[in-house]
Amino acid sequence: MKKAATKTFTGSRIRHQRNRADMTQSALATRLGISASYLNQIEHDVRPLPASLLGPLCDIFSVGADYFSDTEETRGIQALREILADPVFDTQSVRRDSIHAAMRAAPDLCAQFIRLYRAYLLRHEHAAAPLVGSTPPTRTGPQATGDRVEPYEAVNDWVQDRRNYFDEVDRTAERQSERMHLDDASPAEQLARYLLDHHGIRTEVDLGLSRRGLMWHMDRRRRTLFLSRMVPSESSTFWMAQALGQIEHQAVFARTIRRSPLREAEARGLARVYLTNYFAGALLLPYDRFRATAHEVRHDLERLQRHFGVSFEQACHRLSTLQRPGSEGIPFYFLKTDIAGNILKSFSANRFAQSRFGGPCPLWNIFRAFSTPLQVQVQLSQTTDGAVYLNIARTVGRNSISYLDRPRLTAVVLGCSIADAGQLVYSAGLDLNDPRMIIPIGPGCRACTRENCHHRALPMIGHRVDVDNEGRGIAPYRAVP
Repeated sequence: MKKAATKTFTGSRIRHQRNRADMTQSALATRLGISASYLNQIEHDVRPLPASLLGPLCDIFSVGADYFSDTEETRGIQALREILADPVFDTQSVRRDSIHAAMRAAPDLCAQFIRLYRAYLLRHEHAAAPLVGSTPPTRTGPQATGDRVEPYEAVNDWVQDRRNYFDEVDRTAERQSERMHLDDASPAEQLARYLLDHHGIRTEVDLGLSRRGLMWHMDRRRRTLFLSRMVPSESSTFWMAQALGQIEHQAVFARTIRRSPLREAEARGLARVYLTNYFAGALLLPYDRFRATAHEVRHDLERLQRHFGVSFEQACHRLSTLQRPGSEGIPFYFLKTDIAGNILKSFSANRFAQSRFGGPCPLWNIFRAFSTPLQVQVQLSQTTDGAVYLNIARTVGRNSISYLDRPRLTAVVLGCSIADAGQLVYSAGLDLNDPRMIIPIGPGCRACTRENCHHRALPMIGHRVDVDNEGRGIAPYRAVP
């Protein structure tokens, strides 16, 4: 499918950086080699940003190219639409073009509005807790009123802002893998031997860990790393890699967190957990070797699993982190959910944005994966902003070990732009030029703009519902034209 050239309007971001640098429009135009009137048109979104000016702008303001893409604007627009789906707002008076205009003219103000709404939701969740038989935790300061972002959300925002790539941690893990000569045949044995030889830490299986709700536990007094027996071998290997990161590279994690905007102790603690997990994945799947192998096998996830001795989820997650400057892999988004639609992990290196305040779309193939456990589901989908993705979804996790065991049912989805689909084995047999192959998906129903969707469960914001009893539309909540 031939992709039309995308026009990027980024006037407010150029103007914001110019004002921060205390630079006049004429001065910036001179440095860019264009007329002041042309720059004025770009800053007011009369003209799109030409590709030839992107590099010079990045150099002048010391920012990455992503800063001037419309990715964050797209995410913000979707979040605003979802927020305005709340009945507390008068959605009849909100036009779609007004949301776009607000995001372009005042992105910082819109970001603060989104933050305020999240705090509003958090306050209501805390207030409602006694109604379901639970007692809210005793808190002081801003946390007592819910006027903040939850720590895990703050960490997710930070990771997303970094496009799920942490250079120092990644390169540290890669060097560690090279020093250990960690190969693909027996990484578990090599890690166990390294922990014993270099740190005097034995690795043992503890049959009682799972009853305590633990998968692994480090007993520093006994110098023993205890692992649960209820998991596949690749999980045990991953935990040993986590333990190694905690033992040898806390200083690297601490430096990375100090450079982050995270200030609360709980958020910083969660960030340390995340970086430990990131290190483990980067150690077992070192950047250059994994990227080259992924390209060689056309990103065949099962072949990557076998080659590196990792799980399907670990291979998916690592593919979503390959954004090293100058050596980028395909920009993927990665998401993990349970069968009820609760988002457990979500990272995106492309413009895809998951629903923040509403339920995910039931047409998405991640939900079809639950009906075909351990089988890969492939789908071409188009989001409401017009972007088309190739999505690969599959259930992950362990099987039951007894009749009374209740393992959590989860699935993951890995997606890339259709422009990159030809580099994936999963595009084989698909007609990428046939629009009938593309499944339209969207955010939560109230924020979704698809009028004639058979799966619509709630009315669309900004439209009155057609209550004409003389006919019945395709959707249960048909909008008045």
